[in-house]
Amino acid sequence: MAKLVLLFAVCILPAIASALYHNGPFIVQGKAYCDTCRCGFETPVTKYLAGATVRIECRDRATQKLKYSNDGVTDETGTYNIMVNTNCGDDIAEAVLVKSPDPKCATPDNGRNRARVVVTNYNGMTSNIRYANNMGFLQDEPLPSCPKILQTYQQVDE
Repeated sequence: MAKLVLLFAVCILPAIASALYHNGPFIVQGKAYCDTCRCGFETPVTKYLAGATVRIECRDRATQKLKYSNDGVTDETGTYNIMVNTNCGDDIAEAVLVKSPDPKCATPDNGRNRARVVVTNYNGMTSNIRYANNMGFLQDEPLPSCPKILQTYQQVDE
């Protein structure tokens, strides 16, 4: 009997405590940027956007029905911190670009316009902060310095 109590104290109680620890709210954090070279990734001349609107969405994995949504706006560094007041569990949670504050950089980069994020406490994470990949809008015209920058990445044929 003593071994059973010891096993319970060592194995079960910490698991219960960790499951109950952060049940929300969660903070989803990431950045929104302007791809000034239209290359599909961040470069030294990438501009981070203050005032961009970003949305957090939780959708049912089977039906894709929207179950939760909350918008936020980026600060002067292009960073957003959006509170999620629910545990999305097994649902698909994503950060999604909504609107750019720059009319010359307002086209969401297909493939970089949303980022999956884990918004649940049933995964062993102890922090309530969740990090999303940076997302970008495409500038209408690339900067004149972009060909030289892209050569450093070997993205331009000579």
